[in-house]
Amino acid sequence: MDKKRLENRIHVFRAEKRWSQQQLADRVGVSRQTIASLEANKYNPSLLLAQDIAEAFEVDIYSVFTHLKEE
Repeated sequence: MDKKRLENRIHVFRAEKRWSQQQLADRVGVSRQTIASLEANKYNPSLLLAQDIAEAFEVDIYSVFTHLKEE
């Protein structure tokens, strides 16, 4: 059975905005550790959190998060 995982580009968008992990965390109402875990792909966000992150970057959710199949 194929495994599926969620990959993200949060660090790329943060770099473009010149935001720290803490600044993004404050904007979306989570801890800095949550942002660090998301960036390291150790944690999958809820749909609401994913949407909040995309809105903070002013992009659509698919620009930030990609659903990949592992073979």
